[in-house]
Amino acid sequence: MTTTRAPSPWPAGSTGSPPAPGALRARDGAGTALEAIGHEAASFGDRAEREAAGEVEACEEPAVVTDAAVADALDRACRALRRGQDPAGWWKGELETNVTMDAEDLLLRQFLGIARASQIEASARWVRSNQRSDGTWANFYGGPGDLSTTVEAYVALRLAGDPVDAAHMRAAAAFVRGAGGVERSRVFTRIWLALFGLWRWDDLPVLPPELMLLPSWFPLNVYDFGSWARATVVPLTVVGHHRPVRPIGIAIDELRTGVPPAPERRELTSWAGRFGLLDQLLHHYERRPVRWLRRLALERAERWIVAHQEADGSWGGIQPPWVYAMMALHLQGYPLTHPVMAAGLGGLDAFTIEDERGRRLEACQSPVWDTALAVQALADAGAEPDDPALVAAARWLVAQEVRVRGDWAVRRPALAPGGWAFEFANVNYPDVDDTAEVVLALRRAAVDDEGSVERALRWTEGMQSADGGWGAFDAENTRALCRELPFCDFGELIDPPSADVTAHAVEVLATCGRRGPALERGVAWLLDAQEADGSWFGRWGANHVYGTGAAVPALVSAGLPATHRSLARAVTWLYAHQNDDGGWGEDMRSYRDPAWRGRGASTASQTAWALLALLACGRRDEPVERAVSWLCSTQRPDGTWDEPWFTGTGFPGDFFINYHLYRQVFPVMALGRYVTGSGPGSGVGAR
Repeated sequence: MTTTRAPSPWPAGSTGSPPAPGALRARDGAGTALEAIGHEAASFGDRAEREAAGEVEACEEPAVVTDAAVADALDRACRALRRGQDPAGWWKGELETNVTMDAEDLLLRQFLGIARASQIEASARWVRSNQRSDGTWANFYGGPGDLSTTVEAYVALRLAGDPVDAAHMRAAAAFVRGAGGVERSRVFTRIWLALFGLWRWDDLPVLPPELMLLPSWFPLNVYDFGSWARATVVPLTVVGHHRPVRPIGIAIDELRTGVPPAPERRELTSWAGRFGLLDQLLHHYERRPVRWLRRLALERAERWIVAHQEADGSWGGIQPPWVYAMMALHLQGYPLTHPVMAAGLGGLDAFTIEDERGRRLEACQSPVWDTALAVQALADAGAEPDDPALVAAARWLVAQEVRVRGDWAVRRPALAPGGWAFEFANVNYPDVDDTAEVVLALRRAAVDDEGSVERALRWTEGMQSADGGWGAFDAENTRALCRELPFCDFGELIDPPSADVTAHAVEVLATCGRRGPALERGVAWLLDAQEADGSWFGRWGANHVYGTGAAVPALVSAGLPATHRSLARAVTWLYAHQNDDGGWGEDMRSYRDPAWRGRGASTASQTAWALLALLACGRRDEPVERAVSWLCSTQRPDGTWDEPWFTGTGFPGDFFINYHLYRQVFPVMALGRYVTGSGPGSGVGAR
């Protein structure tokens, strides 16, 4: 083996075809296999952490490693994971997204009149460093340039003082014009432009506050939207009513083509056509709304926003509703010194990372999720239930239980609360996914859960949708009509049952011995949701490798034998998509293009997901050995793995996440199960 610096795998453009299954081969240790796709390599801006991503152990071909070498790799990985635990007991890795977070943070502060020169420059430095060599900004590492993200980054840099004739700005503007100009950017981008007089409010779809007056049983009420969309839509109705314009002293004519998008021909026989007509009528209504009705709607929206602020100052623990809620309340007359506004601004500061690379905002924070996974990983690696790290983490998790009724109770009014959310503070939106993983973690540690596990299991069973599956935050959140609304051109808007969440619910119910109708219907849902090729779709992780890595262990936990036809088909699919280097990877483009399913540069997290599925089926064959060898050979000397690729999602197809702890917890979990034989059906490790 040799030690070498890892070159960047970022492709220069979005053209090219996905590789044939298994065609990717690791090179120079970091798995820079995207070169094999036929893309020209390009740097990931000037980001220092990519250039100094450390020294990685390189090998041209995965050699079979000895048991001692695997045990050593696992030991080093566990020690690295333990180093990341906070004294309070929790883990939290950075949650990396794209530069729209940073651009919109600057624009929000400009809108509120609190932007400081030092903040602007630090954020601009981060935005610049993420620009690709072709002048664009992408939504995920290795992805194609994105029009709307590039527009928002460009405007933020103009706000920071970057001149129009600078080379990097000219390149960005040329891309924007070539992609159709700001005229073709998404609605949410044009809303930001309208706030500063760079777009006409009249040319945006109408989102009237009267939406707040619709009862929960009425079609297209706010509770028909997924939790994240709901928390964003409500403040946007207020912002849309006020239509503020606060010029920032710049123009963006260089981003315009002067050619408005041709209106789509939409027949009134389609929902899209009907909503298009409704939007025209609403534009007329906006000129003269019914005053008493509008006043009532605004008051209700304002109360809803205030009531949904979390203890950390956020809304839903995520950036999109947070920034719009701050603007909505500000427009309603709340001074920045008001406790709600002060808490919101303080919370944003707590979500901000500033270092030598610049200033960047996390779209969300994931301590509950990260801690639950870390506990399971260490337990899989052999940590005893009374291990101090597990005990401290479990005690912290028990204290985070949500014991109040949130938005989920609108669809489940008789269900008692219980469960966990994703973030430090998010009592309005506990979710099935976190709840399942926390319960699985608590079973691995010697602590008194004070009844929280039983409450969580009952809540999980009660959150099952009528079709037998589970969504993340709500039950029966399946009204697809929301997707047809004119302002909804970005991200998933509803929270229907998904394979990965359903799998985690099935696994926790089976592991805890909750045999009964809920488990049986969940298993049936999963079997029915299997794709024709043998994989499962991954809603919250990329993509079919994630979905399959969740579904297979869950079904084994529920009692399906490894010889079951569905499991055999899943194993066959995984084998067919293993890369030549022994790892697995799946590019985010698989959410738009089926040709990318199961294809991409090998990553530590995705290789671990595939291994978890294969190990659950009792496989200890050559593909498994090669995958274990890949994890061992690509491990860094400090026990960690380098993973610039994004393997998590917020909105499949639109918004992607690099969970920095994924590259650690999942390899520890997979190597631990390989070494100790723990995992679904083993009976090892659970108290």
